[in-house]
Amino acid sequence: MRALVDTNIFLDTLLSREGLADEGQRVLDWFDDNPGEGWIAWHTLANLYYVGLKAAGRGTALAALDEILGVFQVCPVASNEARRARHLGMPDFEDALQTSAAMAAHVECIVTRNTRDYRKSPVRALTPRAFLATVRKVG
Repeated sequence: MRALVDTNIFLDTLLSREGLADEGQRVLDWFDDNPGEGWIAWHTLANLYYVGLKAAGRGTALAALDEILGVFQVCPVASNEARRARHLGMPDFEDALQTSAAMAAHVECIVTRNTRDYRKSPVRALTPRAFLATVRKVG
């Protein structure tokens, strides 16, 4: 199942967030086992680097990015996708950017903990638990 993974899933695992990291890691592991299915927005890389740099240092942050780029494809985005994000009418512009990137990559869903802010998204948003349940049914 082609899906875009929201930044928060990566942060949950990178920062070992209690009660969230294990499920997030299962999502990331699924994509590791299913090459070509995982996508990320371009700006996710910058966000992860910034947080990783502050939390663990440059080397760890860069190693995490290398690992992510070894598994996930970056959505093809440019000015048109940024303009589309601006006009999606979503409450959080960063989530609109994620959605526009997902649309550009023609994914089936966005995996996020924050499904509430994706209510206006034309791409369905699934929690990590719902995503894992869906791919288990399909596979």
